[in-house]
Amino acid sequence: MDRETGEPSEIELTTLRISQGTISSSPPASSPLSLGEPVVDGSLPKSKKNASSREGAVPSPKAKNSSNLKKKESREGLEVRKSDDFSMWYNQLVQKAELIEFYDISGCYILRPASYRIWEAIQSYFDKEIKKLGVENAYFPIFVSASRLNQEKDHVAGFAPEVAWVTKSGDSPLEEPIAVRPTSETVMYPSFAKWIRSHRDLPLKINQWNNVVRWEFKHPTPFLRSREFLWQEGHTAFATKEEADCEVLQILELYRSVYEDLLAVPVIKGKKSDKEKFAGGLYTTTVEAFIPHNGRAIQAATSHCLGQNFANMFDITFEDENRFRKKVYQNSWGLTTRSIGVMIMVHSDDKGLVLPPKVAPIQVVVVPIRIRVNQEEINHLLDQECETYTLQLERRGIRVKLDCRNDKTPGWKFHHWELRGVCLRVEVGVKEMHSNELVIVRRDTGERTVVSKNDLCERITQLLDTMQEEMLLRARNIRDHCISVAYNWNDFMTAIDSKQMVLAPWCTETRCEEEVKRQSMEYSASRGYDSVEEQTNLTGAVKTLCLPFEEELNRWNISPLSAGSLCFACHSSAKAWTLWGRSY
Repeated sequence: MDRETGEPSEIELTTLRISQGTISSSPPASSPLSLGEPVVDGSLPKSKKNASSREGAVPSPKAKNSSNLKKKESREGLEVRKSDDFSMWYNQLVQKAELIEFYDISGCYILRPASYRIWEAIQSYFDKEIKKLGVENAYFPIFVSASRLNQEKDHVAGFAPEVAWVTKSGDSPLEEPIAVRPTSETVMYPSFAKWIRSHRDLPLKINQWNNVVRWEFKHPTPFLRSREFLWQEGHTAFATKEEADCEVLQILELYRSVYEDLLAVPVIKGKKSDKEKFAGGLYTTTVEAFIPHNGRAIQAATSHCLGQNFANMFDITFEDENRFRKKVYQNSWGLTTRSIGVMIMVHSDDKGLVLPPKVAPIQVVVVPIRIRVNQEEINHLLDQECETYTLQLERRGIRVKLDCRNDKTPGWKFHHWELRGVCLRVEVGVKEMHSNELVIVRRDTGERTVVSKNDLCERITQLLDTMQEEMLLRARNIRDHCISVAYNWNDFMTAIDSKQMVLAPWCTETRCEEEVKRQSMEYSASRGYDSVEEQTNLTGAVKTLCLPFEEELNRWNISPLSAGSLCFACHSSAKAWTLWGRSY
């Protein structure tokens, strides 16, 4: 049988007719339809004519309005390769995979059900873990007064250009402008000052799932850089700095787990430089991801130790066991819907989404390979068998979809669900009906596996687990090959221009960091580029991503800096290995 069209061979159909006993063994009158030039290795078609056969098989010659159908189907698949124009590929993908709908306000996006289900999976995973640490959920208002927002000058300075203000009610100006929260420290901490009186009130651990607004002036990108986004923000208070330091790392490890164990995206744990740390905080830790196709890093999530800065501003004090008044130590930490965009960029391909099984809204699609011409009885039996497998998988807790639409060819369905990132496809055709085997196809590798019908649920579960593990290993291997070590400026910029992150000995001085940023920006501006895509990828300033933790350096077999090590940029004494790169 031709699996793309659903047309059986004469031998297959004759065998099935005889096996059913109620159907004549005479050969079929029709012959299989020609699909034209096939798509090889999941690559995109090279012309609009071929594009129509990629997202849907060519309709029967008897079909009405076949030319209109082909035009419609050609618009459903991706029209650009990931390697040719990464930005356009990404924007097409999030729309055509039905994750995002654009809105009439720039930088604001509609999260469609498929993307929101991914966010719910992230929420569920992380929420369960922080509750084990004693964190409770709450909700605070979206608005903050100007006087309160300006109470912490260093903090507000970091957000001032991005703050959206409400200045009128109807036609009447407000006496005091009201900000839409860019983050909630200044919203929440006055209440912390009321709730914390004694050491018995500590630790206080509050999280909220909400939206924030940051009026970005840079080019907005769905999920990665938007003016409104969803996130969780945790805010905690402790009696001692040791407790606060401990929680910073606990939360950072949870963020690593979200990315690596749930989203199959490798991340690097480390500490931000003083220049890059959270405004008003004592220090910031981070997990950094990397997008190999455009050579840009991205801050995946952060966990901040705020020290006593905000406690001083908002007078958050407690009475200790000896009845002395003391200031609390505070942390804040956040994870956003940016995580969805990072996952998409790292894993997806020219066919569409590739989703890790743990967050895929649909893990398995069952596709009956129907016979298209005058075989209603056979098709009915096929549908019944597919329904049986679907129910079996549902009972095992697998998120499964049966696609029994009769107005689409099997090939069209294959590409439709590949575009949307369904992890596994179960094909059930004439051959499978009179055998004890089924064909399962993996979305990430295209590997076809023949399994016993009796072992279907067990093998599906095994394949999903294997796919989850291999996606992370594959992504980590690619990421690690994008890290270079440099000891001087020339090697540093050569690696950066090769779309790499660079690990280099650094003095940790802010002045040096700013000079690296300035010089790398000038270097990019002075270069000639062979294409718009190259210019997009290889421009922009280089900055510190993080000072990787020792565990990361050990994994890369990087030895500690020797006493005589020099900074790669300014040649003064180097104090730490530091990861640099271009970033979002």
